[in-house]
Amino acid sequence: MTKVEYWVKIPFGPIHPGLEEPEKFILTLDGERIVDVDVKLGYNLRGIQWIALRRNYVQIMYLAERMCGICSFSHNHTYTRAVEEAAGIEVPERAEYIRVIVGELERIHSHLLNLGVLAHDIGYDTVLHLTWLAREKVMDTLEAVAGNRVNYSMVTIGGVRRDIDEKRRQIILDMIRYYKEVFPRIEDIFLHDPTIEARFRDTAVISKRVALEQGAVGPTGRGSGIRDDARWSERLGVYPDLGIKPVMPQDVTGERPRGDVFDRMAVRIGELWQSLELIEHALDQMPDGKIKTFPKDNVLVAKLRIMVDGEGIGRYEAPRGELIHYVRGKKGSDKPLRWKPREPTFPNLFAVAEGVKGDQVADFVVAVASIDPCLSCTDRVAVVEDGKKRILTEKDLLKASIKKTREINPDVKGDPTPVGFGCSR
Repeated sequence: MTKVEYWVKIPFGPIHPGLEEPEKFILTLDGERIVDVDVKLGYNLRGIQWIALRRNYVQIMYLAERMCGICSFSHNHTYTRAVEEAAGIEVPERAEYIRVIVGELERIHSHLLNLGVLAHDIGYDTVLHLTWLAREKVMDTLEAVAGNRVNYSMVTIGGVRRDIDEKRRQIILDMIRYYKEVFPRIEDIFLHDPTIEARFRDTAVISKRVALEQGAVGPTGRGSGIRDDARWSERLGVYPDLGIKPVMPQDVTGERPRGDVFDRMAVRIGELWQSLELIEHALDQMPDGKIKTFPKDNVLVAKLRIMVDGEGIGRYEAPRGELIHYVRGKKGSDKPLRWKPREPTFPNLFAVAEGVKGDQVADFVVAVASIDPCLSCTDRVAVVEDGKKRILTEKDLLKASIKKTREINPDVKGDPTPVGFGCSR
């Protein structure tokens, strides 16, 4: 009997306590050791791209930021940059600085959330509570600046919707003072606690070669030694004026990158400090002036109908990595012909699936958490037949849904789709 005959396959997900959102992984195990991982996508499809083609450019902004509650600014910002490129719109300089401030506030909130999740996944709930308590400060600051703790609606095509006055500026500075007192303790725990080091070091190692092959981005890519950051490589907005550079594991640990969970965590800790520095510089250097090109949304929609004729690509370094939005439009229409987001979780999932091979199955939860996956952002549907890709129509989706329902429950009779859903019958 060969060794392969002793291997077993077990499903991990789509519903599992170790997953924040539904996704399925088929783990091939040799005892407790992971031999292979098969990633199964498609459990969070919401049809956002299909919906967008029936909305105008301004309405899609609100749709884009609801792709992800944690990265709502990142999606809206990247989408608006794509439209601005397609329309040839220049953003006022003050608005660019405000975009930096809100984007870095979101990065702090996202990284603190992930650090807490990592601690929770190894049973270290004291550290979870510490990091999430600290996270409340930035959430309160975002609410003071934008009006919401999530889904801020700060960005608009051609600028931002709200200014940062002196009162809001002081609230942000108060947050910075608070974190300069709190971050050293959080950093010391994550970098020097023996329990964390034992669980994170040499776990889910993604080599630089694998990271490059799979297209890993963000803290996942930088944790494996890839020196890249869209804010830096794209010279995005006013980031070059603020001294942006990629944060690497060696900047935090003083050791060469190993590409493990510890290094990905270390990059996020380094970026917490970097975000504070960027916000401080932005507040100091932000010039006076207007904050948006078009005063009202109805004027903006009318202008875009004339100005958009072609395609635009927006790139931004979201907390999880490089985020890309593609927009194609035609003069005379206020709706895009095509809108396509590419999220950082997609390549990072396949990179970590390679990295966990050879690890213990007990480490799989923390391995997945180390890339900070956002699965609702990631899931899309396309059908490939004979090497050609086609987009599913509304009627196709309805038929597929009915077929799947009957496969799950053969007792269902007639049409199981609720009245009023999807296409007319």
